[in-house]
Amino acid sequence: MSDKKRVCVYCGSKTGENGAFIKGAKELGHELASHNIGLVYGGGSVGLMNEIANATLSRGGQVHGVIPQHLYDMEVAHEQLTALHITDTMHERKAMMAELSDAFIALPGGFGTFEELMEAITWLQLGIHDKSVILFNVDGYYDKLIEFIDHAVDNGFITDDNRASLRIANQVQECIDHLPFQKTD
Repeated sequence: MSDKKRVCVYCGSKTGENGAFIKGAKELGHELASHNIGLVYGGGSVGLMNEIANATLSRGGQVHGVIPQHLYDMEVAHEQLTALHITDTMHERKAMMAELSDAFIALPGGFGTFEELMEAITWLQLGIHDKSVILFNVDGYYDKLIEFIDHAVDNGFITDDNRASLRIANQVQECIDHLPFQKTD
């Protein structure tokens, strides 16, 4: 991998019912590009995936999409990316996205986004990677999930240390601030 840092962003294949979600995706894409951080995402041309990819590209940022063949065949792939990687399976897609990335951010999304977020934080907990995992809580979208995670801590299923490893950001700048390679000492 090159010295250029990349962030994997998990997000919905829909835009959701709140305009703040699109705004958050666009702002994050703009900030990644302005900090010379590449975007790795699911490769789609729909939903928040499309919004963040286009926003990053619009500011001259690099965007790597990773999409399984069956979704590519359904014509949902974004064809104007820096690189589009096509995998055989969803498992290969997730592994490649992780390999290409130096950190993870979850924007609003559905079951797929939840699953990807949980896998990334679990892999951190298990020592499979040591990359930052950030939950971008756009307009309170993840408030109930955060509450549930705290409930799991209270009930002894998640340790305080593991809970602390999931970074919460309510604003785009907090996402950038949680990236360890953005620190200036």
